[in-house]
Amino acid sequence: MIRILIADDHDILRAGLKHILQDSGDIVVGGEASDGYQVLTQVRAEKWDAIVLDLSMPGKSGIELIKQIKGEFPRLPILILSMHKEDLYAVRALKAGASGYLCKDSAETLLVQAIRKVAGGGLFIDQAVAEKLAVDMLTGAAGGAPHSRLTDREYQIFLLVARGHGVTDISRQLNLSVKTVSTHKTRILEKMELANTADLIHYAIRHNLVDGVDSLAE
Repeated sequence: MIRILIADDHDILRAGLKHILQDSGDIVVGGEASDGYQVLTQVRAEKWDAIVLDLSMPGKSGIELIKQIKGEFPRLPILILSMHKEDLYAVRALKAGASGYLCKDSAETLLVQAIRKVAGGGLFIDQAVAEKLAVDMLTGAAGGAPHSRLTDREYQIFLLVARGHGVTDISRQLNLSVKTVSTHKTRILEKMELANTADLIHYAIRHNLVDGVDSLAE
């Protein structure tokens, strides 16, 4: 039996994942967490065969959390379940130590397969993301993109800004001070040679890093 911890800050999403897994026959949800600190507490307290982890939870960022978990429990497989379809996010997660990356809109059909794969010591990458990674690798597109110069934290804030979140909202989501988020935002604009937030949003839409309608409507 594969005993997993599900970490996502949305109750409905966690309930949906449990529903998907209930007929698997070999996967049991042994615990749930809604933020990074709860994840660390449960990982340290009990034994798990795999973690299904959302990248965008309150508190510690997904990338930071992956690194910390792998630092303490290097053999524990982590499957990232994310709304982010962009390949650079997947690359950052895998480099940090994740064993798999699955987009949430593919969870219903691929979640069971992905958990079995990572729990068995394998690597799982969503096909859409894998194809994008292959194209970027062959064309050299990803390495030269301005957003690839950002650190993990800067890239996380970049995506939140691109989706229309303000500095105060981001600081609350990431448990950072407003000043820290503002500093990161300034560095992001400088690194990417963008003049303002509007330019950043247009850049993200142009490079298919966020959905154009959602980013402007949130």
